[in-house]
Formats: sequence, structure tokens, C-alpha cells
Amino acid sequence: MEESFNPFKIAQQQLGEAASALGLDAATHELLRWPMHEIKVTLPVRMDDGSTRIFHAFRVQYNTARGPAKGGIRWHPQETIDTVRALAAWMTWKTAVVDIPLGGGKGGVVCNPKELSETEKERLARAYIRALARSMGGARDVPAPDVYTTPQIMAWMMDEYETIVGESHPGVITGKPVALGGSQGRGDATARGGIYVTREAATAHNVDLTGGAMAVMGFGNAGQHAALLGEEILGLRLIAASDSKGGVLNPGGIDTKTLIEFKRKTGMLRGFPGAEPISNEDLLEQEVAVLFPAALENVITRENAPRIRCRICCELANGPTTPEADVILAEKGIIVLPDFLANAGGVTVSYFEQVQNAYNLYWELQEVHWRLDKKMTRAFASVLEMSRRSRIGLRQAAYLVAVARVAEACKLRGWV
Repeated sequence: MEESFNPFKIAQQQLGEAASALGLDAATHELLRWPMHEIKVTLPVRMDDGSTRIFHAFRVQYNTARGPAKGGIRWHPQETIDTVRALAAWMTWKTAVVDIPLGGGKGGVVCNPKELSETEKERLARAYIRALARSMGGARDVPAPDVYTTPQIMAWMMDEYETIVGESHPGVITGKPVALGGSQGRGDATARGGIYVTREAATAHNVDLTGGAMAVMGFGNAGQHAALLGEEILGLRLIAASDSKGGVLNPGGIDTKTLIEFKRKTGMLRGFPGAEPISNEDLLEQEVAVLFPAALENVITRENAPRIRCRICCELANGPTTPEADVILAEKGIIVLPDFLANAGGVTVSYFEQVQNAYNLYWELQEVHWRLDKKMTRAFASVLEMSRRSRIGLRQAAYLVAVARVAEACKLRGWV
């Protein structure tokens, strides 16, 4: 990985800018620069053919000053400890910026889930929990789904944990199926939170989105729901979408539901009737009202940032924009909704799930949507107020809000 694209270096750089702006003392800054707890495990897993494969996995509990660690588990063939560290750091700021009583964590397994059968996935999920159970729990660290992990995988993980401890602990994992204590509204929560923030940003900056075009890079769960909700709530129309195999473009508009069904049947977007093929790189440069980067990190760089032509960039992925690109987008007047604010809907509804598990009382879907809207609207208002008061961009403002809250908790505990 190139040094300039190391996600943890980027996370530390962003923190450094916030620490300087806040005037944090050296000890507090240094404490916040590093994970408080890292775990590296090696997982032997029996495969369907009788052989045993060895998988390497991580769990990072970045900071727990405001509450138990919270963060997803990624299964990805290029997973690295630095990616997990960065995502755990961003989770720390994410939970703080939306003001929920949790810290930040993240997990990762180096694997290609597309090459694993369902039974192999189950054995891998259970092996991960067996290795980490002593560091988990509702008062310690609560995992959730992330890249290539699903509610079913969370169900296996919860069951393994409960088998180990011999008690019912539904709140130890979030993102579970509703039948096992999952929350209504979790499936589209990441995208829905981003849509609410986009709505608030458009209102604050007098941008009329009705009838405007949108492009979605990364047509997975978050990207598909962003396209659906962008139409439903914001009045946008989808003109381009892409996944890891490429994308499609139709300036006249693409029917989102039909495209989702096409991908479900074929496993890809390429070949969708009535649209021309487009690369991920070209999709980013389409002239649209809203661009949703919903794939992986570091896709908007100093090389392509000058060619980005959206009015609002809503970062549903983690770390899609490099610091150098951020500067260029700001100079172009593009409103960038930073990842740890824009995609915080997922962790917010995961928190709601923990609350419902603890009370053994579950909310209707409309109540989940109402509570999420309220949380995201308040979070954006806090960031916007900081941005205008300090005359800085939304990303730095979000960092100032979040880092100040975490630093205060560290100081009140007497850690620094």
C-alpha cells in the first residue's frame, strides 16, 4: 500500500488537523492517535473438502472513553491491520459526532467470501468469535456487519458467543435478523442516514435537488438503498451506478428497482438494457447533483478530484476521499458530507438495536425512522454550526465536534 494512501496515516493526519484547531495538549493528541487495544488472531477453519485453511483476522478497540467499542467486521481479501485501525478510529469519531454513548472499534478477516460456501462461512464466523469472545460483550465491544458480512453471519456469531457463555446475550452483536433481536430499519439505515444529512445540507446551502441527477459508486446494500431513498425522499433520479465489475450509464435516467432486480439475477450491472457501460472512474466524473461514493476507500484522489462535477458528495463509504482531494473539492465549491457523519446511520440504528435488546422491547419501523432522522438532523446541525462559526469545511467541523467530545471524556476519566 502506498504511504500516501495508507488509511490509518490519513486518519491520523485528519486527527492532527483537528487536534491543532482545538488546541489539544500533546498527551491527549497522542492518546487519540493510537488504538487502545489491538488483537491479531489466527483461525484454523475446516473446509468442505476436509482440508484446513488458516485465516488471519483482527479486532481493534480504538477508544472506549465514551462507552463500549462499536464497529463492524469486514471480510475482504485485501484486509490489513492499518485499514482496520483507520476504520476503528473513524468509528470513534462517528459515534461521537452523532452523540451516542459508544466508542469505536472494527474487525477484519483476510478472506475472499465469494470463494467460500455457506457452511465454510459459518465455520469461519464461529472461529472468529471463539478467538475473541473474552474481549467481547455488551459492556466491552459490540460487533456488527460490514463489507461482505451479513445478518446471517451475525446470527452465527451471536449464537457462538451465547454457546460459550451459556446465556442469552442478543445485544452482543447488532445487525442481526429481526427474528433474533435485530432492529427494524437496520437494512437501509446507513443509506437513510446519508439521505437525511443530504437533505439537511441541501436546505442549508439552498440547493434544489428535485429532479436532479445522482450517481452511485458501489451498488451494494448502502448504494442500492441510497438510490431508492434518493428518489423517494429527495426527488433525485439515478443516471449511473457501478459495482466491482463495472457500471452503467443512462443520462435520461435508470429505473432503480429494475436495476436492483437485474443485479440480483445476473450478479452484475453490466448489460442492463437501455444503458451503456461505464467504468468506476468515469462514473465519479459525471455531472450530477449528488454523488454517492459507496464502495471502498481512496477512490477520489488528487488526480481525479479536478474532474469531479457533483454539487454534493455524500460519502457512504469509509474514507473514499484523500486529504489532497478534499482540498481540491473545497476549492471547486463541492459540498462534501464526510463519511463518519454521512454514513453514521448504520451505527445509530445498531445502537437502537442494543437499546431494544437491553429493554427486551422493540420499536415499530416508523419509530426507528423518526429517531434516526432526529439523530442525524441534530448531528448535522452541530457540524454546520461549527463549520460556520470556525469558517471551516464540514469534514474538519465534524472532526472538531467529535474529537472534542472524545477528548473531554478522556480528561473527565483522568486518563490525560
